[in-house]
This record gives sequence, C-alpha cells and structure tokens, in this order.
Amino acid sequence: MTRRPTSKADEAPPRERLLSPDDLAAYLSVPLKTIYRWRYRGEGPASYRVGRHVRYKLEDVEAWLRARREQDGLTAS
Repeated sequence: MTRRPTSKADEAPPRERLLSPDDLAAYLSVPLKTIYRWRYRGEGPASYRVGRHVRYKLEDVEAWLRARREQDGLTAS
C-alpha cells in the first residue's frame, strides 16, 4: 500500500492555512462568483496575492464575519 505524500499545506494548522477562492466559497456556502464580486468591490474579507493566485487567511475571514455580525446588529448566541 502506498501512502500519498502530504504537502506543507496539509500539515499547516487550520488557522494558518490559506484558502483559495473556491475554498472560501465552499466555507461560506456562496457561489464562487460572489467571492470574486466581493473582492472587486472591496466588500469581502482581506485577500492576498501569492504569485498569480488569490488567497484568504481563515483568521481574516472570521474577523470579517464578526464585523458583519456587529454591523448587522446581531449578537453571538
């Protein structure tokens, strides 16, 4: 039985792992097009360019969600 080699991304703690736009769309359960629209309009979570790729830090996504909750006047349950 052969083991699949693991990448450094697989070994990174979940909070340090960078999310692709596809990952973020799945995490938030929104269409990928929405992620790109938010980025274009400057409305979504902070994003980073890694070479030609766009990536998101999970901690930035969670901070953005908390800010949205506060902005909408919702409280944590």
